[in-house]
Formats: sequence, structure tokens, C-alpha cells
Amino acid sequence: MKHKFWAFVTNKDNTRTLYLEGVIAEDSWWGDEITPKMFKEDLKSGSGDITVWINSPGGDVFAAAQIYNMLMEYPGHIIIKIDGIAASAASVIAMAGSEVLMSPVSIIMIHNPATIAWGDSEEMLRAKALLDEVKECIINAYELRTNLSRVKLSHMMSDETWMNAKKAVELGFADGILYVDDEPAEANTEPEFVWNRMRMQAGNGMLFSRQAVTNSILRKLPNKEPPTKTESEKPTGLPPATPGDASASGHPASKQSLREGTPIESLFKRLSLLS
Repeated sequence: MKHKFWAFVTNKDNTRTLYLEGVIAEDSWWGDEITPKMFKEDLKSGSGDITVWINSPGGDVFAAAQIYNMLMEYPGHIIIKIDGIAASAASVIAMAGSEVLMSPVSIIMIHNPATIAWGDSEEMLRAKALLDEVKECIINAYELRTNLSRVKLSHMMSDETWMNAKKAVELGFADGILYVDDEPAEANTEPEFVWNRMRMQAGNGMLFSRQAVTNSILRKLPNKEPPTKTESEKPTGLPPATPGDASASGHPASKQSLREGTPIESLFKRLSLLS
């Protein structure tokens, strides 16, 4: 008996989950009547919507074609979820979903079909003709879902194109990305919230401005108005100073404490030394 690369699970709500993992028909089912029949029987053994999880590097293109057709014919809703890789033939199966969703860390890969041929030059030409037709069949599935031109799809296959979730959605190979909220939460702009957030940022290393230090010292002077300075002249960027002590910066010229009544000229001279 052929190795089963699929598993059906019936959920409590009567929906079903199909897991396609590993190589699609590793032993090949081209001309094999047993494996396709087994898959069809498993598919039709229940009813209801089906979620298909795919994590496969690909495999037999004819097996993928039959599975694609069976899923397209299934009367229930088919949701494809790619949680790892859907490459080569597995990407064809993914195109059968009513909806295709990808994990943010999953990937789709499409490329030209390949085969092994043996014989004379005529046999090689027949193998090439077969591969060309198989490629056209695969493009049919991609075109039906993405609406991309056949020429573009052909070039993508020839280039062996790998697509992350965002790129796959952009090109139409997928409809959405799993675990991503449709609407991002709006930022809280309440004044109290913003002020608290600023205080937290300050505690975590926000730089103090020289102007803040200047204002803190000037408040110690009785009935003294600070001189008006232009924006370009305003000092900025000193570390926070301990109240009543201008030595917080560690500058040797700032070790002497300030007293009330200090002349304003002397004060700004000291501030210039701090900078």
C-alpha cells in the first residue's frame, strides 16, 4: 500500500482539517489507481468545511493536479493555511482554496516542472514537449487565482520564484496572513497617558537639555529675570544637576555650590564652563 502523505481530522463542530505534510506522493501515483482512490474516499468520508494545512516541498505534479481537482470539486468551503512551505507541486494544491492564508513565516515557491528521461534525441524532445505542456497546466491554476499574465507567471516559474507571505499576498497567490490583526490598535493620545509615557522614557535614559538645567538654577535667584536669548544661543544637553549643586556634571570648575544673590554674570560664566 502506498504511503499516505495526508491525514484527515474531524473537529467537534463537524468541520474537518486536512494535513498535507511531506512529499506529495513520494512513490508517485502516475498510473496508480490505489492512492488517488484512497484520497478521494477520505475526502468524501465526511462533510462540512475543510481547513487544509500545507507544509510540503512538493512532489508528483500529477498527484497535485488530482488533489487540486478534488478540492475544487468539493462542495464545502476550503480554507488553505500554509504553515511552513508550499513549494513546487504543493503550491498547485494551495491554489484550490476558497481562501489562502499564510503564516507570517511561511513561504511559497514556484518553478518549472522537471523529470528524468532516458533515450535518444527524439525521446529527449518528447520529454521536453511533455514538460512544456505540464508547465502550461500549472500556469492555468496560478492564472485562475492570481489574474497575473501567463507571460509573467512563466517567467516567475523559470526564475524559480520564492515568495514570503507579504509578497504572495501582493501577487495574488494568497489572500491574507495568519495571526495579523486587520485593524492595528490606535495609539493612546490622552494627555495623562502621554505625560506618563514621557516620564518613563526620561527615567530610561532620555537626555536632559541644558535649558532645563539653566531654568532649574535660575529659579534659585530672588527677583532676577533671566536675559532673553535667541534659540541658537540657548544652551542644551547638560546632565541633570542636583538641586543647589552645579557639580553634577563632574566638571572641576563647577564644584563650588551656588548661593542666593549670585550675580547673573557670574552664573552664566559658570554655565558656559559646564558646557
